[in-house]
Amino acid sequence: MHHRRLALLSTLALAVGSAAALLPATATAAQAQPPAGASARPSASPSVGGPVGGPVGGPVGGPVGGLVRGSVRGQAGVPVREQAPAREQALVRGQATAPARRQAQAPARGSASGRPRPAQHAAADSAGERRQVVRYWTEARMEAAEPLNPPNPAKGAKLSPADVRAPSAAAAPSTAAPTAPAPSAVAPTALPASSAAPALQAARSGGAAWTGGGAVVRTTGRIFFTTQGRNASCSGSAVTSANKSVVITAGHCVKLNGAFHTNWVFVPGYDRGARPYGTWAATQLLTTPQWDASEDVDHDMAAAVVAPLDGRSLVDVVGGQGVAFNQPRRRQMYAFGYPAAAPYDGSKLVYCSGRAFDDYLLSDDLGLTCDQTGGASGGPWMLAFDESTGLGTLNSVNSFKYGFAPNWMFGPYFGNEAQAVYQSAQTTGVL
Repeated sequence: MHHRRLALLSTLALAVGSAAALLPATATAAQAQPPAGASARPSASPSVGGPVGGPVGGPVGGPVGGLVRGSVRGQAGVPVREQAPAREQALVRGQATAPARRQAQAPARGSASGRPRPAQHAAADSAGERRQVVRYWTEARMEAAEPLNPPNPAKGAKLSPADVRAPSAAAAPSTAAPTAPAPSAVAPTALPASSAAPALQAARSGGAAWTGGGAVVRTTGRIFFTTQGRNASCSGSAVTSANKSVVITAGHCVKLNGAFHTNWVFVPGYDRGARPYGTWAATQLLTTPQWDASEDVDHDMAAAVVAPLDGRSLVDVVGGQGVAFNQPRRRQMYAFGYPAAAPYDGSKLVYCSGRAFDDYLLSDDLGLTCDQTGGASGGPWMLAFDESTGLGTLNSVNSFKYGFAPNWMFGPYFGNEAQAVYQSAQTTGVL
């Protein structure tokens, strides 16, 4: 009897000990569960608003204009992006640290070359199509082309570098420390100089007609295209390239609302309706994978490859500006374009100049004091610009404005993604 009692007591003690051992885990699990009816924590990621473009936005009081997550319109008809939420407003200029994407990144694992893959689209890739596109752009259609509404491009999280790089199953895990991308630059291509020296302009300008002449008058031009059944305009620049046929512009000047534009042409030296160097039809349109996937304004950059005209390549006819990537930020810049929204009408080349600054609000872009408006999108920003020759080194393009700061223009930083677009464009065969 005594032995049976001892056995029973031992069994009870073992059971109590097992239950006690379970209590901490049970309590922890209960604490991890939110109270019934509690809402999930809201996402802190801000939604990005619309880029500018030629389409940069509509004229003042006109039928088209900018959108910020649906309804807010900016001044001068320029599409705007919503004012930064509280998190961004707390970043006071001079105290804020640069966004993480400004820091050097090593190539992602699984990448064969560490280079992102541009998106490429065939435009007018036959001689018959190109003739038809050039005929389409009558003087009346060019004058009637207008900036248009950009979309609300808040389509989720930004792509990571790993999302846009070519995979390689054979690539071994990398243990190397991050390294800064190597700066690179291509020199401009100058045509024989004329005997008349161009007049020098003011060293700093927030927006004025360019009267200095030089190569920039030939290499910069208007871009015309059709998107969603409407004719619109942008700006762009011929650059030095292996195939002598590359035009650099903004991403939304080749693709918007998920579709590439049609009837795409470049008119260098456009001046009040005149086309002194002809109309050049695109055979290929290229943009960054980030713009292609989610219309990310940090990567609002594109290139077009144009077909020869009368047997001659674009750069042989108008020359080409230089182009550079992974350069230091906050440098002296000259920005050019053909703004078409009030107070401008798209008839002449306009420029701005000054020192670029960083955008600490909703993008990683560079900013410049500049009052250019819709239609200027894609116009070149140049380093080391020489007013006496009109030559410089393209290092960004006109992209977007904030509604509360109509005198600031922003352009994307030209890093590896922009360089990959340029490299793909200059090695694309010319039809």
